[in-house]
Amino acid sequence: MTLEHLSKNQKLILSIVCDAIGMIPFIDIIWAPLSGYIMSRLYKGNIGKFAGVFSFIEEIIPGTDFIPSFTIMWLYTHVFSSEKKPEETVIDID
Repeated sequence: MTLEHLSKNQKLILSIVCDAIGMIPFIDIIWAPLSGYIMSRLYKGNIGKFAGVFSFIEEIIPGTDFIPSFTIMWLYTHVFSSEKKPEETVIDID
């Protein structure tokens, strides 16, 4: 199973774990490229690429570790996005 095929709840848990790892001091040089890669694999398309670049930049810049970029992306994708997901399709049976 690839990262983009995880369920909504699994992505939230992974996002919280990744944000927690990103707050560990002095691992930014290792974590920044890894977080960018993970983020780009969690979300497909251009939005995933943008989020991966944002995550890398946020992690590599000192003092920005408090920003929960993975959780923000999860919220954007699953709460604030107006796109309907296949799992959210409602079928009305009369």
